[in-house]
Amino acid sequence: MATVHLRIGDLVWGKLGRYPPWPGKVVSPPKDLKKPRGKKCHFVKFFGTEDHAWIKVEQLKPYHAHKEEMIKINKGKRFQQAVDAVEDFLKKAKGKEQNSDGKGDSKGRKTPTKPLKILEEDDEDLSALKDPSEKDLTDSDPEPSTLERLGAGPGSGFNWESSPVKDDPHFHHFLLSQSEKPASSMEPISKRLKIVEEESGSTSIQAADSTAINGSITPTDKRIGFLGLGLMGSGIVSNLLKMGHVVTVWNRTAEKCDLFIQEGARLGRTPAEVASTCDITFSCVSDPKAARDLVLGPSGVLQGIRPGKCYVEMSTVDPGTITELSQVITSRGGRFLEAPVAGSQQLSNDGMLVILAAGDRTVYEDCSSCFQAMAKTSFFLGEAGNAARMMLILNMVQGSFMATIAEGLTLAQATGQSQQTFLDILCQGQMASTFVDQKCQNILQGNFKPDYYLKHIQKDLRLAISMGDKANHPTPMAAAANEVYKRAKALDQSDNDISAVYRAYIH
Repeated sequence: MATVHLRIGDLVWGKLGRYPPWPGKVVSPPKDLKKPRGKKCHFVKFFGTEDHAWIKVEQLKPYHAHKEEMIKINKGKRFQQAVDAVEDFLKKAKGKEQNSDGKGDSKGRKTPTKPLKILEEDDEDLSALKDPSEKDLTDSDPEPSTLERLGAGPGSGFNWESSPVKDDPHFHHFLLSQSEKPASSMEPISKRLKIVEEESGSTSIQAADSTAINGSITPTDKRIGFLGLGLMGSGIVSNLLKMGHVVTVWNRTAEKCDLFIQEGARLGRTPAEVASTCDITFSCVSDPKAARDLVLGPSGVLQGIRPGKCYVEMSTVDPGTITELSQVITSRGGRFLEAPVAGSQQLSNDGMLVILAAGDRTVYEDCSSCFQAMAKTSFFLGEAGNAARMMLILNMVQGSFMATIAEGLTLAQATGQSQQTFLDILCQGQMASTFVDQKCQNILQGNFKPDYYLKHIQKDLRLAISMGDKANHPTPMAAAANEVYKRAKALDQSDNDISAVYRAYIH
């Protein structure tokens, strides 16, 4: 393709790192801002975000010539707002030309601009070029990169170069203006921590009723980052904000961040940027592959790790993945803690999760106020990998139990017994629990709205079975339950609640 010659004032599509092409305008940089060395680039203001950046010429395309193709690629709300902003700009420009009295060309007039604020690596303020089309890591295995997906779409004729923002000296971000967001107010809550040393050597941080001791959470002054806003992550972040923590969020489906931005969170462009600007970065994604990609992939967490930075892996993954992530984080001088959570979406929303932590004890202590905000109890289990092992065992038991309950309900029906009566009897016996009651009621009502994804419990069963194999320990019950969940997945129940395993018995 022939080289495109651009001038100040030209409208363009600019490609910034992993983000989708975004509408912008070539503008003059501040006088005291030096042009980056290396390849030729232009200073671009992006519509709809008020962000500015140096963009290499090969990452720029004329706006009008490629408008239709870019609109086909990107369908998100933020993107459409940016395009609308361009159209408003064009209408106003056309109106000024029509109203001109012919005394001079309006081109030469300069519009006063606000001073640019430079965002350095440690700045807390982050602005947003979002990719609303990207899939959430917390919901499934990660998709191909934005570049790969664009290559298969209507814009495949454009060879956008994909470079991690942080490592490319040509990308320097600036903020023209940013609306002030009210700080999260401190809200009293009904829990505080007490430390309990157990005979096993593990430590339990438990919630205690503060109504008797007039206590409340004092949020840490450390900057908190959170990656992944799925079923569990959303509730966790909401509670962190409610308790007054300063939180920067990132999610692969960027529109999921909007609600939290309204609640006072800040928006990170990439995992690397969140890790570099925050003191403690948490992540909560779907599986081992997603967890590794988040750290080791393009613009991943590892690129933002510096000595002293903390990374807390809250995803339920295998011990091998934890070992790998711990090694790469600490090799950069970072501090690592694993902290998978036991619970459900409802418990996450209520701040009543159970956290199993292992790794760097000092990080565990630094996370004290965060764990108070999101959980009723937190256990420290020693060296990294122990929490993953314990969590897989717990979820193996839960998954097997849920499959057995579903089997009992269907057997009752097959033998002419009342399923409701079966449930009533069950809830009056030794196995009575809120879990049993809620899951069975949902089954009887045909309500399989996810509180914990079926595909995730099947993943945990698979990982637990593998862990048993490595320890030369039999797991026949888990293996049998795993087959039932695999059948449920084949019946398109992956994105339903774990109680949807019931459907594997009736089809």
